[in-house]
Amino acid sequence: MSETDRISGVLGELGIRRGGVLMVHASLRGTGTAPERVRDALLTALGPDGTLVVPAFTPENSDTSRAHKALVAGLDEQEVRAFREAMPPFEPGTTPCPTMGALAECVRTTPGAVRSAHPQTSLSGLGPRAAELLDRHHPHCHLGERSPLARLYDADAQVLLLRVGFEACSALHLAEYRMTPPPPRRTYRCVVGAGGNWISYEDAALDDSDFAAVGQRLPSDLLVRREWSGRAVVLFRMRPVVDDATEQLSRHRSAIGVKQAGRAGGSSGTLLNSVE
Repeated sequence: MSETDRISGVLGELGIRRGGVLMVHASLRGTGTAPERVRDALLTALGPDGTLVVPAFTPENSDTSRAHKALVAGLDEQEVRAFREAMPPFEPGTTPCPTMGALAECVRTTPGAVRSAHPQTSLSGLGPRAAELLDRHHPHCHLGERSPLARLYDADAQVLLLRVGFEACSALHLAEYRMTPPPPRRTYRCVVGAGGNWISYEDAALDDSDFAAVGQRLPSDLLVRREWSGRAVVLFRMRPVVDDATEQLSRHRSAIGVKQAGRAGGSSGTLLNSVE
């Protein structure tokens, strides 16, 4: 049996809702399976009325992201300035999303795909609800209430982690925005538009460093687990997982902040390992 046949079988066992909304994070490395075949298997599982959504993030167009800092590591000040001046601006219709994997780029470039307009954390989708769900992505909100993630939550979307762990689960960022107390804020910068204009804005300081631990603490009955090509495949409804993660982050990050404050002699402690 080919890997394509196997993934179709796995998807059939998971309980993907026909006609539903499905957000997918995937790593196809080592499977020998073309992303087009995986895309088609997902669309078949969803049926003609279903909608497929993937992350199409572009941290490369920012000079405040981890991706940018890795790219300029070792360069001197003049070389960093030259690199920054040469960075291509974000254009929703053409800018690739190489760090999101082959499936995300495949979906983004499929005829009929739509993409949200955020210059760093856009999402792309195929299907009858894609335009509705991905519209009105506020440029100053990565993945919070004014982003498509909130509409996916309202739509009772499912999330599929295809050979990746919860450390790659973007839905958990919505839980960050909803935690109590809210996360700290920071400044982001990125280059956009045909003129290559740099913009700055403030938003939540996103932190995925504890997402794997959040996933480990989720109730097992919220998750459907299978395996494909040597790695785990996990399906879940977004709503109950985000709700549980919101409670976890509120509890555990608050406790960490209190401990950090005590060690610092009373100054406030926060987690600032931001993603983009």
